[in-house]
Amino acid sequence: MALTCSRLFLIQKLAQNVHYTTLMRPMAYKSAISLETLYPNSSLKLTTPTFTPDPKEKFSGFIPIEKLDITYSASSGPGGQNVNKVHTKVDLRFKVKDADWIHPEIKERLLQLHGKKLTKDGYIIIRSDATRSQQLNLADCMQKLRNIIRDAAVTKREVSPETEERIRQRHLKASRLRVAIKREESLKRAMRQPPTSIDL
Repeated sequence: MALTCSRLFLIQKLAQNVHYTTLMRPMAYKSAISLETLYPNSSLKLTTPTFTPDPKEKFSGFIPIEKLDITYSASSGPGGQNVNKVHTKVDLRFKVKDADWIHPEIKERLLQLHGKKLTKDGYIIIRSDATRSQQLNLADCMQKLRNIIRDAAVTKREVSPETEERIRQRHLKASRLRVAIKREESLKRAMRQPPTSIDL
């Protein structure tokens, strides 16, 4: 009995030493381009930076993702079993009237430009299934929404009378040139015709 107890004690000690040495032993291989090597002073934790939009700007490009209605679904088209397993298609719904983070002028312009595309509840729906990655499709939807808002934020400048006259002269010159080319082609076609004989 005493022999077995001493054996158990030795086995426990040996296991503790092996565990201790494996914990203290450094990793077998570290790449020269590992994150610890490239960013030695970084904590390597992924964080989302805080953003405070400039109140003077009408639209800074920042879209609060928590105020959007985002749904994921299975994508159509080829892609093997991945299409059936992963929901990569993104439907982004954006209610214009409830968007308190957009300038009122941009809201009105959005309603003017995209009023016919709105649903009954007042949503603009943006879809993307361009890639087989959910995150890339979400980024694509966000970029499309950003472009829509930026297009609405751009105010049309009034054309000066000099520019209007220049545009008119350019159109007039182009139409004259078009008529001259048509006359020249008509003359070429007439020259190709055989002479008509008159029987007396």
